[in-house]
Amino acid sequence: MNRVLRVLILAAVVAVVLYPLMWMAGSSLKSPSEVSNNLSVLPREFTWNNYSQGWSSLDMPFGRYFLNSAVIAGATVFANCASCLLAAYAFARLRFKWRGFYFAVMIGTLLLPHHVLIIPQYLLFNAFGWINTPLPLVVPKLLATEAFFVFLMVQFMRSIPRDLDEAAKIDGASPYRIFQYVMLPLARPALVTTAIFSFIWTWNDFFTQLIYLNDLSHYTVPVALRLFVDSSGQSLVGPMFAMSVLSLLPVFLFFLAFQRLLVEGINTAGLKG
Repeated sequence: MNRVLRVLILAAVVAVVLYPLMWMAGSSLKSPSEVSNNLSVLPREFTWNNYSQGWSSLDMPFGRYFLNSAVIAGATVFANCASCLLAAYAFARLRFKWRGFYFAVMIGTLLLPHHVLIIPQYLLFNAFGWINTPLPLVVPKLLATEAFFVFLMVQFMRSIPRDLDEAAKIDGASPYRIFQYVMLPLARPALVTTAIFSFIWTWNDFFTQLIYLNDLSHYTVPVALRLFVDSSGQSLVGPMFAMSVLSLLPVFLFFLAFQRLLVEGINTAGLKG
């Protein structure tokens, strides 16, 4: 009886969590009048042309915005994985002066609100002439500015036995070769975790991309979705929901492809160290 009750409670929680997503998918197949009048998930009459209309109703094909998002998200994933892995290796395995202090300062940046940095960063990037380009969204990631990912990888590397390092040193390996042949292959779960979160956060980012991208041809998917609502309040509700559904597919597929390694990386980094 208790098991049945737990299953029913979990099913109810899942239904509540998934209802907004299911309603959005159903609304992508409704007419504009039915969206406001029909609160059920399934439409009374399926309107498939919302997808074709949403893809081509803006000044540019919506595929252009998908391409922009894919380029920025892919570059961010590479930048975060490369820079954060190198920084984490230094904090976890190398010995240098004030290492603990620098690591504490890095962790302290997690407490700094992101919006506090927007104005000074904007002034700096504007002086570089980077506004309305992907550079402000990608270049800072090459400097290991994501402290969360550095901390995640440090915790993961601390779980790897140091005997492997010592054995490599006995064989004459330098710190660079230890990183390349020992730490890099073993850090795959942490790298995949970083890649997934970097991709999801970048793909769904709206505020930062809205600040730095001004030209229509440079817009990403989250910024382009707001174009379906014009300044007069008129909106293409059905096409907007249709493109919103399509925008979720890359995130879902990316997560589905690396789900096993994601769970492995989080469990290892969180329970060991």
